[in-house]
Amino acid sequence: MPMRKGRPLMTIKKHYPLFINGQYVESSNGEVFETVNPATEEVIATVAKATKADVDRAVEAARTAFESGKWPKMTAAKRARLLNQIANLMRERFNDLVYAEVLNSGKTVDAAKGQIMQAIEDFEFYAAAAITLQGDTNQVPNGFFNYTVKEPVGVCGQIIPWNYPLMMAAWKIAPALAAGCTVVLKPASYTPITAYMLAEICQEAGVPDGVVNVITGSGSEIGPYMTEHPGIDKVAFTGETETGKDIMRRASGTLKRVTLELGGKSPNIVFDDCDIEAAVNGSLYGIFYNTGQSCEARSRLFVHEAIYDEFMEKFIEKASRIRVGNPFEKGVHMGAVISRSHQQVIDGYVKLAVEEGGEVLYGGKVPEGDEFAKGYWYMPTVIGNVTNDMRVAQEEIFGPVVVVMKFRDEEDVIRQANDTIFGLGSAVWTKDHGRAHRVASRIRAGIVMINSPISAFPGTPFGGYKQSGFGRELALETLNLYTETKSVVSYIGSKPLNLFGI
Repeated sequence: MPMRKGRPLMTIKKHYPLFINGQYVESSNGEVFETVNPATEEVIATVAKATKADVDRAVEAARTAFESGKWPKMTAAKRARLLNQIANLMRERFNDLVYAEVLNSGKTVDAAKGQIMQAIEDFEFYAAAAITLQGDTNQVPNGFFNYTVKEPVGVCGQIIPWNYPLMMAAWKIAPALAAGCTVVLKPASYTPITAYMLAEICQEAGVPDGVVNVITGSGSEIGPYMTEHPGIDKVAFTGETETGKDIMRRASGTLKRVTLELGGKSPNIVFDDCDIEAAVNGSLYGIFYNTGQSCEARSRLFVHEAIYDEFMEKFIEKASRIRVGNPFEKGVHMGAVISRSHQQVIDGYVKLAVEEGGEVLYGGKVPEGDEFAKGYWYMPTVIGNVTNDMRVAQEEIFGPVVVVMKFRDEEDVIRQANDTIFGLGSAVWTKDHGRAHRVASRIRAGIVMINSPISAFPGTPFGGYKQSGFGRELALETLNLYTETKSVVSYIGSKPLNLFGI
């Protein structure tokens, strides 16, 4: 086998069993499913399809690892070293991880590189954060002493989506390990490969068996079972809003800790005093990056009426220069969408927009040409003549489609921006810093980007308001979601207490 920096390449397997208790094991009934390349429709590998019994096995392994063995005895400093070692191994296998991510998700090489680099940095961030976990001492009456300690919440069921497979796995696994929890990870059925590669890396780094387990299968079957499982103490989910609501209902039966990072319909607000070139470029990236398959994609574009014509002329001209095609090819901006069914959903929304009175200003179809005969493709699409009450302005499309609306003034656009059930991302383009921060303070969203399309770095909280979920990922405060606070009250007085006086 060829070597890189003294370690073997991480080749794509033809078959991926479940990863439970440090070993690859087949599903209890032997069933498998296929995972495909969205750009070619070719089968990449078969993957084990987990049953409820397999979930039980994974939870048991995670519970045993949490309660006995090396993991609960490990110091925060030791866990930090393991997290750094995971990051080191990911850096050494960077090209292998990029290749697998592009192959399995259809995203471009440049997109995959940036996302996997952030995944590596997530582990490095939480390696440092692991040793910051600490309790407090508190003022109490004389004769008493009170202190608190942070303890891991326990076994965590983590369910991640297909749009950022490895990065989402890192967002979930890294803080859980930093806090001392154990994990049962369920990647999306469309994109399981890099989750398995990460599990192998965790094992090679020295993470004890049973601490990280990966199970694959039907989200509609094993996802609900994980959510209700009495052996799982916390569920962390990233995905669409209706599934998040179902998870909350199911988790209530055992009062699990729950964190949800859900959908969005993020406003992108362009004021008339902005740097138009910067706003055009940032607005393009904000919707068409990752083929529009981002929860915080800025899919509602509000442009001040005074610059609407100038802005849209430049925006559409640049949209026409976005290259769609082979995600492995240099210079391609947009790869494939994840599946045929999702391609049809996107196209259905574009048709609905026209029915509602919208006008397709650019795109609105599958690109033409022999290279698009196979795979799942959609052009960058711009829809004008939209009002904020249309379904295409209120519902998450999760594809490369932006709806454009004019606005009159600050009050008008804030009202429209907040007129949605979602509250994840938002962006403001203006040279007036007073206005920028004034508007930021009034937008009901967890993330506000000012004169930038970039929404997060390791260390910056990521999460939503309203039906975009609750809890924050990617930050120090994330560790609070994976820990319990224990209060210890000690009597240190010189005389024994006799509160009944008898």
